[in-house]
Amino acid sequence: MTFLQALEVQRWDDHRYYHHSHVNQALHALSACSFIAAYLMLFVDPPLAALFGWLVAMITRQIGHAFFEPKTYDDVNKATHAYKEAIKVGYNLRRKVVLLAIWALSPLVIWFDGTLFGLLPEPADAIGFARNVGWLWLGLAAAGLMFRVLQLCLTKDVQTGVVWVTKILTDPFHDLKLYAKSLPALWGGAVKH
Repeated sequence: MTFLQALEVQRWDDHRYYHHSHVNQALHALSACSFIAAYLMLFVDPPLAALFGWLVAMITRQIGHAFFEPKTYDDVNKATHAYKEAIKVGYNLRRKVVLLAIWALSPLVIWFDGTLFGLLPEPADAIGFARNVGWLWLGLAAAGLMFRVLQLCLTKDVQTGVVWVTKILTDPFHDLKLYAKSLPALWGGAVKH
């Protein structure tokens, strides 16, 4: 299978297995806009981009999965939730819980050592603290991506890992294309759970 074919398979599996809910689709479109804004902010203010990416884009995206996607038998795809979780290439729900727990607890590191063991400037105020958390979250995002790529390279193959990271980094653009019409429908009250 070529790189582009593998990318299409991963995109299709993600869409068909994890994006049934129209509310989730609308939240993914909103998240996609937020991630694109965060990508642009990376060039101007990386810690702010990380804060925005995690607090707005990631939370919006994960709320859609956690609260609006059914965890019951998938009649459309003839698959159990357990089956879908077992074959998920990226972060399945269990792996997401671990990642999000690390993310939620990570500001405690800055709270106890504002300089992150000398890697960051001493925060003079709440804004300095928030910026240092932003730098930490930027590092966590990179580490989370690299960890899963390495894991996929070791448990599957290199192409699977590279395809997955490509999918993840381009998902905001792809999701916006797929789910843009869900946003006006959500605002207009036409979206179904």
